[in-house]
Amino acid sequence: MDNVNFDINDALKHYMSDPAAIPTPEADSTLVDCENDPDSLADNAIINGVLNPIVDAVAENPDAITRSSIFDSLQFLLKYTSYLSAHALSKIFDLITSGLATEADVIHHDLESDEQELIAHHKMLLEMYGYLLQWTIAAVETKAAEKSSTTMPARGRGKPKGRKEVGKDGSWDSSTQLETALNTMCKVLRLKLGKIFLTTSERDTFISLLTRPVYMILESEQRVKNTSIRMHTFKVLCVAVKHHGHAYAAQISIVQNLTYFEHLSEPMAELLHILAEQYDYPQLADEILRELSNKEFNSNDNKGPKSVSTFMVKLSELAPRLIIKQVTLLAKQLDSESHTLRSALIEVFGNMLVYLSKSDERGENHKSQMNAFFDVLEERFLDINPYCRCRTMQVYLKICELEQKFPKRRQKAAELACQSLEDKSSHVRRNAIKLLGALIRTHPFTALHGAQLARKDWQERLDKVDAELDALKPPVDAPGLDGNANTTVDAGLLDDATQIDATQLDPSQKSPAEMTEEEKVAAIRKAQEEAATSEAIEKLTLTKRYYSEALKFIDVLHEATTTVCQLLGSKNKSEVIEAMDFFEIGDAYNIEQNKVGIRRMLRLIWTKGNSDEGKGVQTHLIECYKRLFFEAPDSFSPNDAANYIARNMISLTFGATPAELTSLEQLLATMMKQGMIPEIVIAKLWQVYGVQKREISRKQRRGAIIVLGMLATASPEIVVGEMETMLRTGLGSHGRADLQLAKFTCVALRRINPSGRSAKESAIKFSRLSNDHAVLARLAAITEVSTESKDWYGVAEQAINAIYALSRHPDVLCSEIIRRKTKAVFSPQASRPTSRDESAPLSSASPPATQDGEEGDPTLLAPPTQAQPASSQPPQSPTKKQNKDNTVALSQLLFIVGHVAVKQIVHLELCELDFKRRKQEKEKSAKDASTLSAGTAASTGRKGPGNKRKSAAAPAAPEEEEGDELDLIGGTTEDDFTDAMAHIRERELLYDGRSLLAIFGPMVSEICANNTTYKDRNLQQAATLCLAKLMCVSSEYCEANLPLLITIMERSADATVRSNAVIALGDMAVCFNHLIDENTDFLYRRLADSDASVKRTCLMTLTFLILAGQVKVKGQLGEMAKCLEDEDKRIADLARMFFTELSTKDNAVYNHFVDMFSLLSADRRIEEESFRRIVRFLLGFVEKDKHAKQLADKLAARLPRCETERQWNDVAFALGLLQHKNEEIAKVVGEGFRVVKG
Repeated sequence: MDNVNFDINDALKHYMSDPAAIPTPEADSTLVDCENDPDSLADNAIINGVLNPIVDAVAENPDAITRSSIFDSLQFLLKYTSYLSAHALSKIFDLITSGLATEADVIHHDLESDEQELIAHHKMLLEMYGYLLQWTIAAVETKAAEKSSTTMPARGRGKPKGRKEVGKDGSWDSSTQLETALNTMCKVLRLKLGKIFLTTSERDTFISLLTRPVYMILESEQRVKNTSIRMHTFKVLCVAVKHHGHAYAAQISIVQNLTYFEHLSEPMAELLHILAEQYDYPQLADEILRELSNKEFNSNDNKGPKSVSTFMVKLSELAPRLIIKQVTLLAKQLDSESHTLRSALIEVFGNMLVYLSKSDERGENHKSQMNAFFDVLEERFLDINPYCRCRTMQVYLKICELEQKFPKRRQKAAELACQSLEDKSSHVRRNAIKLLGALIRTHPFTALHGAQLARKDWQERLDKVDAELDALKPPVDAPGLDGNANTTVDAGLLDDATQIDATQLDPSQKSPAEMTEEEKVAAIRKAQEEAATSEAIEKLTLTKRYYSEALKFIDVLHEATTTVCQLLGSKNKSEVIEAMDFFEIGDAYNIEQNKVGIRRMLRLIWTKGNSDEGKGVQTHLIECYKRLFFEAPDSFSPNDAANYIARNMISLTFGATPAELTSLEQLLATMMKQGMIPEIVIAKLWQVYGVQKREISRKQRRGAIIVLGMLATASPEIVVGEMETMLRTGLGSHGRADLQLAKFTCVALRRINPSGRSAKESAIKFSRLSNDHAVLARLAAITEVSTESKDWYGVAEQAINAIYALSRHPDVLCSEIIRRKTKAVFSPQASRPTSRDESAPLSSASPPATQDGEEGDPTLLAPPTQAQPASSQPPQSPTKKQNKDNTVALSQLLFIVGHVAVKQIVHLELCELDFKRRKQEKEKSAKDASTLSAGTAASTGRKGPGNKRKSAAAPAAPEEEEGDELDLIGGTTEDDFTDAMAHIRERELLYDGRSLLAIFGPMVSEICANNTTYKDRNLQQAATLCLAKLMCVSSEYCEANLPLLITIMERSADATVRSNAVIALGDMAVCFNHLIDENTDFLYRRLADSDASVKRTCLMTLTFLILAGQVKVKGQLGEMAKCLEDEDKRIADLARMFFTELSTKDNAVYNHFVDMFSLLSADRRIEEESFRRIVRFLLGFVEKDKHAKQLADKLAARLPRCETERQWNDVAFALGLLQHKNEEIAKVVGEGFRVVKG
């Protein structure tokens, strides 16, 4: 039988160029017959017929592989592996692996017995097996790759031709065989190959036969995920590198793997770690790191730097000792253009710091290394790429968790993180917040006084230490004792000639020999005291430094808190959530400034929840507040826990602004709906509110009812059950003594009848109360409390609101209130003569004054002669006190009148809605019962006209006994009813002889018009407010008094009056658009008001009107643009918000830009820098190229008409911001402003 004359170099040359072209002349004839029909090779019977004899021959003696027929047959099969079944390939794999393993055993035995003559033969056998194994593994890996690609995406398609068996026995998993093969390779590599392969090139060629398939296995991500296979491959490579000179080849392969295979980044780091730790061969890692440090990446290459970065980070985690040796070389990559690489190095340096901090060495070198790493990290806070800046902070987060605290570096990190809160990248800001939170959580100032960071406490401690130090230190004027005396003396001076006898200086001093025993004891005691004092001073100095550093850290946190408060308004929701967590951490450490943030968080309850992010913010806020205020310590009993939570809830109301209370209400209502507030806590709140025997602070009692009122928006039953308590407390003696308490009690009572969305959600339907009910009687009585306090207005407003919410006939009750109040105001002066001009307007009011045409007997007002003295009397009162009382009472009366007028309009609208609802219900029930429908139609047809007249005369009481009116509704159409309501509002409320409000219309106008006669400030405020409210009732009254209101808005010296007039005009723009539309210029003028509050009110009013489309925007937007540069930051922010919202509406900024530009450019009071900032901001909203070009053309046309250089510069600046790409414009701008004109 012929043996193969095998030459490994020749075989590899053919294999590398084209394995399919390798000649196999001696292959089994059965196989040769299949060459023209390779599909037939899928038949296992044919393959087994060829393979079984080969398996037997090799099993008997591994030398059998050298036979030409066997070797060529195996080569032939390997050429056609794509057609072989998995079973056949598995058999070939087993055959070659077992043959190589047996051969390795034989070689080991022969080398031990020093059989020199067999070495050449063994060499050839190893090469043949290695060559076949390489080929087989390549085939197995190709098959595995095909299998994974066909099993995943190829569902429902035909299998590729020639892969018939893959499906049939596709369950074959080659992993186990692969592990066996890798073990066999290790076995071979443990042989003394140096005795077999005498030259380096021969050895390297053979080693490459074993390592090449290993690298091929590693290219498969699936294989690398298999821990067992990964470890076996590492073992082969480690042995090859350590014992067989494979290091250089491995270096090339590893660097290539990092460049082309992302999944190998971490495994390669693991390999080098194993090689260094278990095989004591760190040189390869050193060489690779050296090569990577000099590597330059293409700016377009993202894959390479990413892979190298992951590798370096992983290696620094696994083997920091390897990295630290090469760190100076790696640091060069900090200048790399690739931010991915820079990020990786930042993390590597962080890992080095972690490693160094945990190492036992504490020498100078160790310290300098740590400082160098910290310096680099601090620099990277200012890296040009936000990802690098983020990574720096993430590294510091890791460092914060270390046992070693690095106090000085922490302070620097806190300062840098505080700066980073103003970074333009939201990712950086978010990480800065997170870092500050970690710095607080792990701060080093816990040794002396616990972990709290209240600035006040630390400042007190520092002051105390300062005082103690001052007490211990001797006076500054004591000679030589100030601690700064020069004690360094040249010893050469102290010879006998220059020494002076101490007694000459101080005759009282004695030498030791002359001292008595007592003097010696005293001297020793003095020396001991001085030593103790110096020790105490040293200790106190250290304590002082400790306190000073703590205060420096707290100051940074206070500064940061201000910025984090602003970040609560960020558009990035994860940043907002991070800010909330920061405030929660800060609260745990008692940082005072954090209270502001926790309050500010409340407004986040309004975050729009239509997205997961929005809901996430709301949910997170509720969770934060729950942890902060609604979770008692575990050690508390249920009763103590309820007390604790109730106290916390009450404390939330202390010092809260109206906006914060509104947000708190929404939060508590949401929590109540979700069942987060236990019944026992609500009971405790009622106890605090209703307690009679013990004296408690007003704040607490108020807080309790505020919270209960808020909870009642979600669950009205809370208030219904405790009405008696509220009447006894809030509307009783306590309420009269504390009007704020009364006000919030009225608010809580109002919640009994849910309105708006709450009404729809509420399961319980509220039945309105009759006017003689105790609750309504008390509400009416509280409005008549005699007081000069400004709090009365809040009480009256809420009491009237509650009456309109609860009463079946609120207008009747309010009529009574107004009558009684009018009598109280005017009765005392009934007999006094009145001035003629004053009585004229009031004489038109006829005595009968049923409120709003309400049904029922007309109730007579006091005779006109009593009502007429109205407002002329206060100036004639005999004393100042009487005068004051009268103006206060009149102000209160006007306030009630105005508020009742507005509530009456709302009441009429509710009546109209109720009418329509009941009509629809009637029609629906009529359809359901057709027979009943016919009868109803007949009866309502007869009663129709009467009902129509009744509605016109008395529409305000459709809520009469339900059954009576239901029959009457049928004959009135909805339009008729709407017209009737409009008529009442327009003509009856302020002009009908029977209307009570009609009396006050002329009187209010009179008071407002004669502000010199009625010059009391409060009276003018109340009168203007009343006038504004009455103007919202009737367009006729509005038109008659509009010039007066505008004059007041323009000329009043009182900012409150001007603000109220602005708001009123805004409301009228909604009610009577046709009247206000031509007078909007007066509104815009208030944007230039001298008072910031008026300006802000005006801006908010105009923002609402414009964005809601209630007023047409003309050229006045320029006035709003000026607000962008206002000194008041809130006004500037509001203006920014307005233009940002406006920009979303049909190119509004583009459409009005030219007008705005003209107005801004013409105003010489605007500085050039401010003008430019405004224009830059506005042009930021012009995004379309088409619009930019059109604006450029319009602006360019102005250049020749510019009269001053400033005008020309303004236009040129705007053109420079527009992307117009017009060469003619560029040329004109380039020529500059022409001073001389022809």
